[in-house]
Amino acid sequence: MSNRYTHLIQIIPIRTGLLRAGDDLAEQILKNVKLEPNDIVVLSSKAIATTEGAAVNLKNVIPSSEAIKYSKTCNQDPRLTETVLAEMKRMNGVVASTCPFALLTSLKPHGMKTGRILCPNAGMDQSNIEEGFAIGWPKDPVRSAQELRQSFGVPVIISDSCCRPSRLGVTAFALVCCGIDPLRSEVGKKDLFGKTMRVTHEAIADQLATAANAVMGNAAQCTPAAIIRDHGLPSSDFCGWVDGIEEGEDMFGTVLTPSPSPSAGEG
Repeated sequence: MSNRYTHLIQIIPIRTGLLRAGDDLAEQILKNVKLEPNDIVVLSSKAIATTEGAAVNLKNVIPSSEAIKYSKTCNQDPRLTETVLAEMKRMNGVVASTCPFALLTSLKPHGMKTGRILCPNAGMDQSNIEEGFAIGWPKDPVRSAQELRQSFGVPVIISDSCCRPSRLGVTAFALVCCGIDPLRSEVGKKDLFGKTMRVTHEAIADQLATAANAVMGNAAQCTPAAIIRDHGLPSSDFCGWVDGIEEGEDMFGTVLTPSPSPSAGEG
């Protein structure tokens, strides 16, 4: 419903039962909702990883000396820290910084064209997974998005929740999307007073991911997906990682320098 002044967008949560490895996520969603042709489905990366069997049993993890050193700084189970380092290295990442509860990692997954992804623990954590396990993102989120889009017949966004610098609380961001352009450039357009925009890009996929996260939640809601309906956005052939900003253009880049690995001589 819209007029020249108002455009109402619907955000519809999709509840499922508790998801486990081997479940057909698309089937679970489609039996709980009827999709419309112009819908966009936003899905939790963790829900996808869970059904794809990506959880790591920490009983099978032997921490390295590097993991043990970092775990002391971050107050983590060293086995969890080892899974974080392994996932970080798999996605061509580095440790950007540390804090009392996480490693801040900077990732460059295969297929991501520009920029990097800055996130805690390379996306790994122990929430919403059985005790003694850790889970992160799907192993190949682009392939997952392609398969889900084929099942749904509408655009798909795979999201994760994350903190933002100097802000309390989590929002969400888009890892990959399929069937919609993740960014819209405003460069060259005029503002309200006729001044030319020079650098602004609308983070469309991130904005939709955060809107969806508001109804999906991060605790025990069993709501792994949400529909964005009546959005008025065009579909596209884009399917891939959402690009980031290059280091030299990032206004926060100077405060995010890689952290050196703890040396063997440290106590």
